[in-house]
Amino acid sequence: MSATVGSSGTHTAGPDLAARLDRVPVITPVHRRWIGLLGFLFVFDLVDLNSFAYAAPALRTEWGLSIGGVGAITSAGFVGMFVGAIVGGRLSDRFGRRPVLIGAVFLYSLFSLLSAFAPDPGTLGALRVLTGFGLQAMTGVLLVWVSEMFPRALRGRYQALLLAIGLAGVPIAAWVARAVVPLGDGAWRWIFVVGALGAVGGVVALRVLPESVRWCAAHGRTPDPRQVELVARMEEHAERITGAPLPEPVPDRPVVPGRLSELLRGATGRRTLVASVSCVFLILSFYGFSSWVPTLLVERGYTTAESLTFSSVLAIAAVPGALLAMPIVDRFERRSVLLAVQSLVAVFLLLFGLIDHPVAIVVCGFLAAMFMQTGVAVLYTYIAEVFPLHLRGLGSGVANGSGRLAGVVGGVLVAALYSGAGMVAVYVYLAIAALLLGVVMRLWGERTTNRRLEEIEHGIAPR
Repeated sequence: MSATVGSSGTHTAGPDLAARLDRVPVITPVHRRWIGLLGFLFVFDLVDLNSFAYAAPALRTEWGLSIGGVGAITSAGFVGMFVGAIVGGRLSDRFGRRPVLIGAVFLYSLFSLLSAFAPDPGTLGALRVLTGFGLQAMTGVLLVWVSEMFPRALRGRYQALLLAIGLAGVPIAAWVARAVVPLGDGAWRWIFVVGALGAVGGVVALRVLPESVRWCAAHGRTPDPRQVELVARMEEHAERITGAPLPEPVPDRPVVPGRLSELLRGATGRRTLVASVSCVFLILSFYGFSSWVPTLLVERGYTTAESLTFSSVLAIAAVPGALLAMPIVDRFERRSVLLAVQSLVAVFLLLFGLIDHPVAIVVCGFLAAMFMQTGVAVLYTYIAEVFPLHLRGLGSGVANGSGRLAGVVGGVLVAALYSGAGMVAVYVYLAIAALLLGVVMRLWGERTTNRRLEEIEHGIAPR
């Protein structure tokens, strides 16, 4: 017979552990330790993700890469991310969030390091496929893990905080590129070496990061004694912080094993479609802008050094953009926030493409990049909430993977639009994609703000 931990001070095992975790209403010191570790992993995920964009101008000179060649290697990374999102999500549903998350960190770190030794564009493209696989497998599973282990009323805020910490990787990649690329031929290789440092966080995660208690409960796993002790500690911290006993845990309905076909039919099918289409428009606009800014600025007449300086300034916008989501993501409905934010993104993308004055370019680019990251924080929170627990990893993977697959087309499309219709056409296209993301979410997205994951899963109307 199991007993409860909390105000009674005794221990329990079994599925009730997830219900006990769900009644913790505040961020505890345990959560803060996780935030530090996951933030570190996210930093080097973002360094790696953006490394090729900042190396591309130097590669064009050193290897004679055309705009089309840059687009092909960019698209190669998205092929890997598409596969990694789906395979990583499925593996995390079957074998657990923890082993897939940590394994993906070591995977992307290894192939980032190998990218530093690439002798030619073909080899680099192949390595970017494998790096992308690990990057997106980690990102998708990390977001799911946070949605399952953090308090419901705060999970959006802390998803945004983690993204803000991770987005420090964008200016890190930019400023590393700014420092090393002008040193001469081959100096760009150090950007990929820095990206491989995520493996350090993977080693720490092996000791610190527990398995999701919701995943264990759904699969009938007896909790590890360390998990029971960890939840008990969180409950004790929460009672001290709030100054009141925690409410009695409310056991959730048993998780009924489902089929993969659920993702394509009924209410879950609609959620899959909405989340996937939203991710497609996100990737087309977001990476169509961030991946091409250094190269297209050179095409506008700026030197490689000037282009990297501008790009480095724009990269700083990533962190305040994600932090901007923190006070609003759990206060207002996510779908409404996305429409407002994406409308602003569309306006500033158009201005960035139409105005030639250097100061105006920096200001409009900074604001476009900042609000893009606000939108990313809100959408990532939403995607990790809307799928049933037994398919949450795969559902999130399908949605994110759809976006990454669109990135394969997006890299080629930007190159084709620029070659055929010019610079302005590129930014009109990016603005339309950004706006469509907000429209789709507002019209067809679910209400998820401050709702228990189980309420969202079972379609229980919000109170």
